[in-house]
Amino acid sequence: MSRLSPLVAAAFETVDHGQPIAHGFFTRQGGVSQGLYQSLNVGQGSDDRPENVTENRALICAHLRAERLCTAYQIHSPRAVYMGANDTQAPEADALVTDQIGLALGVLSADCVPVLFADQTAGVIGAAHAGWRGAHDGVIENVVALMCTHGAHRENITAVVGPAISQAAYEVGPEFKSQFATTYPDDQDLFIASQKPDHAMFDLTGFVMRQVARARVSGSLLDICTYQNEADFFSYRRTTHRSEADYGRQMSAICLQSCR
Repeated sequence: MSRLSPLVAAAFETVDHGQPIAHGFFTRQGGVSQGLYQSLNVGQGSDDRPENVTENRALICAHLRAERLCTAYQIHSPRAVYMGANDTQAPEADALVTDQIGLALGVLSADCVPVLFADQTAGVIGAAHAGWRGAHDGVIENVVALMCTHGAHRENITAVVGPAISQAAYEVGPEFKSQFATTYPDDQDLFIASQKPDHAMFDLTGFVMRQVARARVSGSLLDICTYQNEADFFSYRRTTHRSEADYGRQMSAICLQSCR
């Protein structure tokens, strides 16, 4: 029995005649890493022991009953890539799509927004890492469009936005707000004044939810702050505020399973 206890979304209940899926928004609990990386750190770019990261990833793969687990080399981009049966290398991208049974797609985060997608009727899934830049530049639309290229239909796609930094913990500077004022003038209500002059608190998950709506797919939100919930989540910004040497990453992952 798995010792992992990821958050799951009711929105991914198996639909009639649909493809079953396994998924999870995994917390930092249940792994083998120690110290700053306690305990389910999956960040290959961290200074954690590589063998611990490998074992933690294997635990997630086993929990999902997947044959293998694919992640991207995340670059804060809007790029989405299809993963086929023979694709084994991690692409430079921030979203992955597949229709292959047994192939788990994972995205890493430590305050950025993980988003899992599924069209269970068509048997097509996706996973996106939506930092502010990727979300701003269109990663949500791109993963949905790529899913449709491989047989999904927008009206059947469900997207679940996972734990990420909350507005109360996400302070941004004037240049950030000015950029959004130019490209997303209708989203200025997602900024509220902070205590620091000329700065604001930004609702990143709220923006991602609007991007999901703009992609014309159904969306739901797991409204949990990674910054404030230290026991369960790694947080890049919390680490920065504490001047700690490094930080771990958690994973959100999804996998198509065979019909039984």
